[in-house]
Order: sequence, then C-alpha cells, then structure tokens
Amino acid sequence: MRNPVVTLHRAKRLRRPLTPQELGLWLRVKNRQLGGFKFRRQHPVGPYILDFYCAEARLAVEIDGQTHWSTEQERHDTRRDAYFDALGIRTLRLSAESLKQPGAAAEHILGVLRRPSP
Repeated sequence: MRNPVVTLHRAKRLRRPLTPQELGLWLRVKNRQLGGFKFRRQHPVGPYILDFYCAEARLAVEIDGQTHWSTEQERHDTRRDAYFDALGIRTLRLSAESLKQPGAAAEHILGVLRRPSP
C-alpha cells in the first residue's frame, strides 16, 4: 500500500493542472453549486486519489479518458472500485467524452446524488 504522505503530496500536485473536461465539470460543482453538495477534487482516499469526491453523499466521480480503455486499466479500476465500495463509497464513472457537455454531466451527477445508496 502506498504511503499516505506520498499520496497526499501527489493529490496536491494533481490539483494544479485540470483538463478542459475536468475544469468544465469543476466550475459546475465547486462551492456547493450542485444541489448544495460540497465536492473536493483530487481527494486522497487510502492509496488512491479520486477525481471528484462528495463526502456528504460518499460519492466518488471518476473521469475516464482513453487510458481507461485497456484491459489492464479496467482490472485496476475494478480493484479500485471494490476498495471504495468496501469503505461505503459509491463510484460514478463518466467518460471524458461525456464532459464535452458539462451541464448534462452535472445533472447526471445530481440525479445520482439524490438517489439513495443501495
């Protein structure tokens, strides 16, 4: 397991450069703009770093680009999602392509936030 201090420093580094897709979504979810829910970006949880995280709803929002299309990355994502699931954190995966319409992606996230956890 990765050292938590190393993960924290890595998360801080990742907060600086946002992809255009991440920026579009961040501008819609920051400062409780999305249904009053608070989001953090590049939030460390154990050995992993979540793209966006709502602690109140225990919801991780992950942005999947082309690197997530490989079999190896799919296996990694499955292990990662199982880790979060064991902690009671739901994972919502959105394709980077879907963020070309960040308003629609934000509405989708809001729908998930309003649904009770299974």
